[in-house]
Amino acid sequence: MTVAIVGAGASGLTLAALLQRAGVSFVVLEVRSRSYVEERQRAGVLDYSAGQVYVKAGLEEAILGGVPLDDLLEIRYEGSARFLNVAQLAGGQHSYVVPQQLLVRRLIAMLVDSGADIRFGVSGVELHGIDQSRPRVTYLDEHGVPGEIECDFVAGCDGFHGVSRTSIPQEALTTYTFEHDIGWFTVLADSPAPKHALLAISSHGFAAQFARGPKASRFYLQHRPDAKDRLEDDEWIWTQLRLRLGDDGLPAGAITSRDHVEMRSFVVEPISYGRLFLVGDAAHIITPMGAKGMNLAVVEAAALAEALVAAQQGDSGRLASYSATCLHRTWNYQEFSRWMTEMVHDAGDDSLAGPFRRQLAKARLDRLFTSPPAAAAFADLMAGIS
Repeated sequence: MTVAIVGAGASGLTLAALLQRAGVSFVVLEVRSRSYVEERQRAGVLDYSAGQVYVKAGLEEAILGGVPLDDLLEIRYEGSARFLNVAQLAGGQHSYVVPQQLLVRRLIAMLVDSGADIRFGVSGVELHGIDQSRPRVTYLDEHGVPGEIECDFVAGCDGFHGVSRTSIPQEALTTYTFEHDIGWFTVLADSPAPKHALLAISSHGFAAQFARGPKASRFYLQHRPDAKDRLEDDEWIWTQLRLRLGDDGLPAGAITSRDHVEMRSFVVEPISYGRLFLVGDAAHIITPMGAKGMNLAVVEAAALAEALVAAQQGDSGRLASYSATCLHRTWNYQEFSRWMTEMVHDAGDDSLAGPFRRQLAKARLDRLFTSPPAAAAFADLMAGIS
């Protein structure tokens, strides 16, 4: 059996690592350079379920080794701090602070050192015969030389803008989209990391701060419609962060990357067609709230790896149920992300949601600290075990 994996992000590389350990042949195609993939700044938290993918595969030390556990979550309301021990509430099921670029670098190094076939810098990728027994993937290598992979299955791990999903006939898919009407600025800065993951809610808008190493932080800043042009204004960014985080002493540092995120959700059904199986952002987009995007991708990669190994052994049942199994988790996470998005945004700035929804969201937030069952349910979803 040979699997063509299109895309060398967290999902494609995780799938490759799991297939390699099971003795399944594969080739990975990636349109970006290795350096670009390794430095791309994305999510930074692996929940318990995603972390267990590497633990069960015997890759805990190689992939998760030396990474501190992330047990406490601080939710700061109008400058007043409250804490949830998410791991404790979830029965000891802890998460891991693993920036995506670190995860990707470790996976690439491990795969390359073991001789895996990863082809970076390709272009013109096209999928052929995905509804036939032996699909083909054609491409141009980094030197412009045409290449072709004949395979048994194709794993579409190439994200929302990749070719995999668009290779499925449009009439075979049902598409769901939702615009949350919320925007974020996200900046990576040389500013000391917070002791714990921090979400801050205030009448000035939502903000968050997460560790990206001991001397770096990633900040998230909700922007209002009249502030879209402020992303390049460092003074405004630091002023707003201090105001919303309730930390007048927050040290400003060099901003090393910045981006604008429009909060939106996207799901296609099914996430398989013929011999093509979609994984991660190729199948769905989920808002960053709740940090479920990378986690969904990793868990789906594990589900597909298990199904492909079973198919190689003559059992195609898991491949047949792959889409339904993954979509159940996807919709569960989409609901959680939307629930949490409303809570942390509506409970603060009521200029968009209105004062009634602000009070509803505030009641939802307070319930996390007054109702043990509510806190436990929240923690289970954060850990990815619900």
